[in-house]
Amino acid sequence: MKIALDATQSLDRNLSGVGVYSREILYGLAAAHPDTKFLFCYRPHRALRALSPGLPTNASRRLLWKDRVPAADLFHGLNQRLDSRRHQRAVTTFHDLFVITGDYSTPEFRRRFTAQAREAADRSDLIIAISEYTARQVEQLLGIERARIRVIGHGVRRPPAAVIRVEREPMILFVGALQRRKNIEALVAAFEAVPANWRLTLAGSSGFESEQILARIRASRRREDIQVLGYVSDAELETLYQRASVFAFPSLDEGFGMPVLDAMARGVPVLTSNTSAMPEVSGDAAFLVNPREAGSVREGLVTITQDESLRSSLQSKGLARSLEFSWEKAVAETWKVYQELTR
Repeated sequence: MKIALDATQSLDRNLSGVGVYSREILYGLAAAHPDTKFLFCYRPHRALRALSPGLPTNASRRLLWKDRVPAADLFHGLNQRLDSRRHQRAVTTFHDLFVITGDYSTPEFRRRFTAQAREAADRSDLIIAISEYTARQVEQLLGIERARIRVIGHGVRRPPAAVIRVEREPMILFVGALQRRKNIEALVAAFEAVPANWRLTLAGSSGFESEQILARIRASRRREDIQVLGYVSDAELETLYQRASVFAFPSLDEGFGMPVLDAMARGVPVLTSNTSAMPEVSGDAAFLVNPREAGSVREGLVTITQDESLRSSLQSKGLARSLEFSWEKAVAETWKVYQELTR
């Protein structure tokens, strides 16, 4: 069998959640099924960058054009995009639809995104949604019958076996792009109410309306206690997870929320939102707040920073919860979707 996948997002220099997902699925499938031929397909703007990384022995590169589709038994669009229906079978992964439902992008981008999402949904034989929350959005916003949707959650990146353990500090860590959807201004406002010995560290690249967020940080009376690092390497991120005593992620809308599980897997107590996919992903292992109510975020952050026994309980629950997710499981369930269409 020959399977083609849109590998474009796996080449981002600063990998987002979609990039991590793409890389894990691509290389996980190739490793799990050495007798299958995989075509890693790249759009023209990433074609040169695609030449540098090594490929599995059972994978090869292809250029992905709108009017020129690699011949394969099945094509998998890994980022809710499917430009052509010239495939024997097609699967598309949908991560989120916040661009359609919220004011988190330019009007032009929203129109283009919405058109691509509708085309991908209509052209796919089956759709993979990364959470039940995203599945409901695909069903309700794009008019896709539930019978065509399969829910397959993300995995979690485990900490390296040789990671150096350090003493935890009174530090609140946020990991993610600096953009309005992540609700960082509310987090900064809540941080101003926590004890003076605590610090807030923000790790992630700049996103939509990041300047407004940075202006709020500069105006904060606790600005000397707020560190904005930008995008950090995997090694730097591991160190931050080891140092942090609280992981705060009060996002307004998430299709999954991969950083929540990454923090749990490293023993960091998590505060996150009671909306979108966050309750589904975190289960009973996180302190949930209403991200749209400033008082809820503030009271939650004050509580978790002052209650050591609560943090200890969340740490234990989080470690257990993270074990329920793995990229091996995500790869195996993705393969079952392929079998469903090709057998």
